[in-house]
Amino acid sequence: MKDFAISEDPGVQAQLDRLGRLSVPQGRLGLETIRALLDRLGNPERHLPPVFHVAGTNGKGSTCTYLRTILEEQGLVVHTATKPHLVRYNERIRLAGRLIDNALLAALLAEALDLGEDLAPSFFEVTTAAMFMAFARVPADACVIETGLGGRFDATNVMDRPAICGLATLGLDHEAFLLIPEQGVPQDPLARIAFEKASIAKPGVPLVTQVYPDLAADTVAATAAAIGAPVLARGRDWHADIGDAIAYRDAHGMLDLPLPHLPGAHQADNAALAVAMLRHQDAVTVSPEAMARGIVAARWPARLQRLNAGPLTVLAGERTIWLDGGHNPDAGAAIARHLADQPPVHVVIGMLANKDPGAILVPLGHHALSVTIVPAPGHDAHTPEAFAPFSAIPLSSAPDVAAALCALPPTGDVLITGSLYLAGDVLRRNGEIPD
Repeated sequence: MKDFAISEDPGVQAQLDRLGRLSVPQGRLGLETIRALLDRLGNPERHLPPVFHVAGTNGKGSTCTYLRTILEEQGLVVHTATKPHLVRYNERIRLAGRLIDNALLAALLAEALDLGEDLAPSFFEVTTAAMFMAFARVPADACVIETGLGGRFDATNVMDRPAICGLATLGLDHEAFLLIPEQGVPQDPLARIAFEKASIAKPGVPLVTQVYPDLAADTVAATAAAIGAPVLARGRDWHADIGDAIAYRDAHGMLDLPLPHLPGAHQADNAALAVAMLRHQDAVTVSPEAMARGIVAARWPARLQRLNAGPLTVLAGERTIWLDGGHNPDAGAAIARHLADQPPVHVVIGMLANKDPGAILVPLGHHALSVTIVPAPGHDAHTPEAFAPFSAIPLSSAPDVAAALCALPPTGDVLITGSLYLAGDVLRRNGEIPD
């Protein structure tokens, strides 16, 4: 099983099989291939409704969700592109408020694959081309588009003039791709990540940012200045004080907004970024009331999601089971903050072999009652030996999450974490399919 997953629809599956055979030539970076493919498809990226473009290490998907729900609460029709999918490939393209239907998805993938066959495009380039075609052909009032990997060379970074760009949190992740040696780019790892992700900026288009360490903030500012994009920084151009509510203020005035229902203190920061993006663009008009309703309405699976009763969770008895696809240190810190005021939990973790095995366990520290290592379905994953140096307690292993849950001691809640691929498998097995 790879990123393209499987489909119960034969027409979609035929195209997913074709996607699965694609590969990226070793060392190929750049936007030349996606531009060539889009040119053959009539350049749909030039015919989109106003675009909200979001990059970042963590929080970009949640920020996109807040943007979508707020815009929809305003009564607008919204297209949304997020990634990765958890269970169904269709999750990557939300068309006019609904996941793209199978017939249209199959047709768009076939069109992109047929016309681009000799270009040797990647999975992500074909997916992005299909998304742009869908968004250009179906009317809507706005588009919310999340980058995939990085920003500078991400396939979504071909739009000449989005309505606004946003940058969520910055941290180390996907180092094998984003830290490839190159002349003329920052050499410090965090500065390089900041440079890559801030490169979604466009001349004359505001880039709305969070608070970052000084080196990252300086790199974002320098990158945006070189492109010609004004930076609207939190703590300088806009402010959000998080307490029992979100006290937001900028040059346009002040707002008192509710906290999100999504768990985790960091979700208020993501919601604030979405509000700041909406307040600093002029393509659509959004009321404070719609912002408040949208913040509360937002739902985002596998991000500190409390699982419902289902075929998988029943194996653990009457416990609270949290599911989070976090897999880097920034995500680990967010999970630890959320659990800090709660009793210790049993941790069931599966993590891809190219991720930092200490990213989740180190922040959790002694907050883990037990740690059980499971595979990340369909992918090369870390063994228990890789996790051992980062755990404060002895580790055990299980062949899958079901076995891990069955083997737990009788008391204590559970955290399942370490990979979005693992999270997708858990949702599928528990009958909680994202829609």
